Amino acid sequence: MAALLLLFLFLFASSALSQDSLIGVNIGTEVTDMPSPTQVVTLLKSQNINRVRLYDADRSMLLAFAHTGIQLIISVPNDQLLGISQSNATAANWVTRNVAAYYPATNITAIAVGSEVLTSLPNAAPVLVSALKYIQAALVTANLDRQIKVSTPHASTIILDSFPPSQAFFNKTWDPVIVPLLEFLQSTGSPLMLNVYPYFDYVQSNGVIPLDYALFQPLQANKEAVDANTLLHYTNVFDAIVDAAYFAMSYLNFTNIPIVVTESGWPSKGDGPEHDATVENANTYNSNLIQHVINKTGTPKHPGTAVATYIYELYNEDTRPGPLSEKNWGLFHTNGTPVYTLRLAGAGAILANDTTNQTFCVAKEKVDKKMLQAALDWACGPGKVDCSELMQGEACYEPDDVAAHSSYAFNAYYQKMGKASGSCDFKGVATVTSTDPSRGTCVFPGSAKSNQTLGHNTTALAPSANSTTSGCFPHPQASFVNLTFLSLLLLIALVFL
Repeated sequence: MAALLLLFLFLFASSALSQDSLIGVNIGTEVTDMPSPTQVVTLLKSQNINRVRLYDADRSMLLAFAHTGIQLIISVPNDQLLGISQSNATAANWVTRNVAAYYPATNITAIAVGSEVLTSLPNAAPVLVSALKYIQAALVTANLDRQIKVSTPHASTIILDSFPPSQAFFNKTWDPVIVPLLEFLQSTGSPLMLNVYPYFDYVQSNGVIPLDYALFQPLQANKEAVDANTLLHYTNVFDAIVDAAYFAMSYLNFTNIPIVVTESGWPSKGDGPEHDATVENANTYNSNLIQHVINKTGTPKHPGTAVATYIYELYNEDTRPGPLSEKNWGLFHTNGTPVYTLRLAGAGAILANDTTNQTFCVAKEKVDKKMLQAALDWACGPGKVDCSELMQGEACYEPDDVAAHSSYAFNAYYQKMGKASGSCDFKGVATVTSTDPSRGTCVFPGSAKSNQTLGHNTTALAPSANSTTSGCFPHPQASFVNLTFLSLLLLIALVFL
């Protein structure tokens, strides 16, 4: 359907690890064949995504994210809200089991208490702030309140008269909840979490909102929306909604609460009247949104202040109820292939498109040579890779070192497996790059310099970090611990560069 997404150039990996990209993804799990937590993490790391929001606090996922540095928002599901809101002990137990048991190895940075409670579960609205306060108190007791923020995501529909933004205000029906909620967020330094969907605003406007305005497409100056009260010009729906939330808070005298957009995206497929749910529009919206955030454009009310944004979502969820569009918000299929190729020329941070469809698997730098040798032995043995080019006198023999030979073998396996998710792991000593590792007469499989065609052979799977079959890997548990330690040292070194 489309070429693979361009993986962030390995050359810039250190700077990517030391910066907050501001773009994250939501991970829903309503899919027929959900990838394993390790496969999920492998995909995220290959795309240099360092922010993730989970809709629960699944133990296997929390373990998989350990020592990755990826920032996690975990969630208290709506069906647990009532219990937590009524008992300090229940909240404390939840924090002990789902936060303290994993932090700091797993980089939990926020807890989302419920999801769109005011609009999707209004009967629970009166207990929402109590639940937040109990979770906060549990974090204080665990001495984690400075590291982990507590908030709750809202649908943007709690804001009325959102254009012009300067006249926006929260639905007054919810004032008994909104005011104490904002007081809580201000006192704890936590953000207002907001789900922003220009797609729905566009569809429900019955033609009033132009498609280009919803998709961040360039507009002529005379077609920009102007707030008559502030004379601020709005070129897209996203900024108008975010600023409407800022103005709605200021209307209630709250002016220093930041906004995090916990969900935003565009569906790539629809049926019936959903004729604008297309691959092209989804590509355009998400590409432009990511570019907008990465460039730290900000909004007209707060120019230059980037709004951290989580794309909805990582995978298409084929078992979600509702119209076809509900199943098609993902950036990837569950096999790790992209739904479409994002257009992010010049963004240079995450999810950039690969117009040549050239990605390669190479050995990581500064990893245990014994682990590399074991992985090389596996690739050229059980992995059934043709390693004849590594023989003495052949094109890829020089340089005669385990790292160079491993890169060739890893890449040959990766190409043979169709670049499938998880096929470039080898117990964590391999990584994906868009830089062609070919050198001189040594042409790597998959290179544009080669006409070599590789078949698919799925009779053997490359060992991954959670594999229980060690192949020729001695003492897999010890190897994993050593690699984790080395990876942590490398991460620390890169952060302080």
